[in-house]
Amino acid sequence: MEEFILRALIGGAGIAIVCGPLGCLVVWQRMTYFGAALAHSALLGIALGLLFELNLQVSILGICVAVSMILLAMEKNDQVTSDSALGIIAHGSLAIGILVLTLVPSIRIDLMSYLFGDILSIRWTDIYWIVIAGSGTLLILVKIWKPLLSLIIHRDLALVDGVKESRVRLIFLILLSIVIAISMQIVGILLVVSLLIIPAASASRWAASPEQMAGYAILCGVTAVGSGIFLSFLWDTPAGPSIVAAATLIYLLSAALTRR
Repeated sequence: MEEFILRALIGGAGIAIVCGPLGCLVVWQRMTYFGAALAHSALLGIALGLLFELNLQVSILGICVAVSMILLAMEKNDQVTSDSALGIIAHGSLAIGILVLTLVPSIRIDLMSYLFGDILSIRWTDIYWIVIAGSGTLLILVKIWKPLLSLIIHRDLALVDGVKESRVRLIFLILLSIVIAISMQIVGILLVVSLLIIPAASASRWAASPEQMAGYAILCGVTAVGSGIFLSFLWDTPAGPSIVAAATLIYLLSAALTRR
């Protein structure tokens, strides 16, 4: 096996393992558009990182966390509806990021690689970052799993039991930001939410418990990554879209097999 394919498989599988349980929580809370807004804001993080010569992943993470807190604040404002706030942040940050990249002469990047990803160019240093950040994310997620599930299932009872809603939600959004920051090179800004949503949606057809759904989502995500990379190598197609297409086929197959 070529080394670049091995790196792509390891890196993609690592992302899928982290995205599985996080994606389940996103689906349960109906936060798909929220995740898309964070992914779109990542381009602004890239632009600012390049402009000020910062580490791109740190810059992306900082912008995503800032956007998360802004969105939480806007949700509490009765004058702005939730979907309007998400639309403003998502498209505004994406447009500003593109403007910065195109208007500053000193910045020369392949914008398509950030929009659609380039998993086949992943390096071992990127994999180390995925392993470290992904492991930390999963450990923290285990800690907040039950409180967050309680809020999703019955918010009032969770608050009576002493669950700190604002803190738990903020931690979850920071974890989501971390995953987006480390996933961008895998499938890109426009497709990163797909690895969160589609495997979780596929798993929901089979799972009988939240933990089982998280496990199935990981399995679906890893299968999509492996299948997408294989198809990309076989047919010489872009790897990122191939992974998402494979995930979509898995969902359609799952829907067909469980149709009553």
